[in-house]
Amino acid sequence: MDIRTLVEQQRDYIISMRREFHRHPEVSGKELHTREVLIRELEAMGVPYEKLPGTGLIATIEGAQPGINRVLRSDIDALPVQEDENNLKQKKACISEVAGACHACGHDAHMAMLLGTMKVLLQLKDQLKGNVYCCFEEGEETNCGIDTMMEALKKYKVDECFALHVYNALDAGKVNVVAGPRMAGTIGIGIYLHGKAGHGSRPDQAISTIIPAAHIITQLNSAFMNQLNVEETVTLGFGMLQAGTATNVIPDEAYIGGTARFFNAEEGEKALKIIDKVTEATAATFNCTVSYQGRHNISPKAVINDPQVVGRVQAEMEKLGAGDKLADCDRWFASECYSAYLDRYPGALGMLGIRNAELGSGAAHHNGKFDIDESALPLGTLTELAFVFSHND
Repeated sequence: MDIRTLVEQQRDYIISMRREFHRHPEVSGKELHTREVLIRELEAMGVPYEKLPGTGLIATIEGAQPGINRVLRSDIDALPVQEDENNLKQKKACISEVAGACHACGHDAHMAMLLGTMKVLLQLKDQLKGNVYCCFEEGEETNCGIDTMMEALKKYKVDECFALHVYNALDAGKVNVVAGPRMAGTIGIGIYLHGKAGHGSRPDQAISTIIPAAHIITQLNSAFMNQLNVEETVTLGFGMLQAGTATNVIPDEAYIGGTARFFNAEEGEKALKIIDKVTEATAATFNCTVSYQGRHNISPKAVINDPQVVGRVQAEMEKLGAGDKLADCDRWFASECYSAYLDRYPGALGMLGIRNAELGSGAAHHNGKFDIDESALPLGTLTELAFVFSHND
């Protein structure tokens, strides 16, 4: 029986698991029930696993022969977003039963596809060379589980790593696996300005933090435009400016929060230096001092796929009769802590299309209307199997 037939046999299982996870979302670091469901499925398969501190898991499928050891990674957390019962066109097939939380980024699908992949791998175990470590990572949305996972993986011999992410900007029935930058790195911006409070009628007797905050925001936009390589896209977005509680009181503290996104590591480092330089020079001009929030750094880095690994995966997709499913799509300016795996091991991240205008899927990630075309999920499992068997020699 060929691999595509084995995958098709798991279609109903994959969709049912996705819906179970979708109905019971848990936000970052609190995925206790989610982990219990995963453990239930792993034990039913007879797959050994390691429980990590927190809510993560590493499950191991041992090959019948020695060979390349790979990581297949899935995130497991949901978002603190209220789900809309409708997608872009109609009522969804399945919605969250938890108020204020939902799987609006597709991690429910990631878990379901990986479980489906594991069930097929168990049927192909005699053909498998090397081990497959299936990593179910807690807290991707807040990066709260990545350090624990990377520490745990140190005791496993890993040669390559892979992940798959559903993507709303790619049509269902297509998957993107290409070399080079695929998801952006992030500069977290968290700036505190410290001044001296005073009465609004006497600004000369106070040290305002609002005025330098405004200058910093406008000057950073100008500095990015004039000092960064225009051929290497770096975006800058501010989402928070907090200062004061009364109109007639000059506040002694202000907070500026935002992010910058980049694909080129050198430009990312340069952008962070510009942020700090402009901030500190401007604050000094207005007699303020500066401190930084812990998130004020580069994390995560950009996701950059290894060309040799990608070439093997594309060849394996052709071998599996799914070469026509490979498609191009733009780089994604969202960020992924999966880049930490790629920092340590050669590997790749694929993007699975879930957009279907007729169904109404294709709303932006992290949006209450986000939905997926579930018919695309078996292709995701097939792609994960291509990841595994692309280096099965």
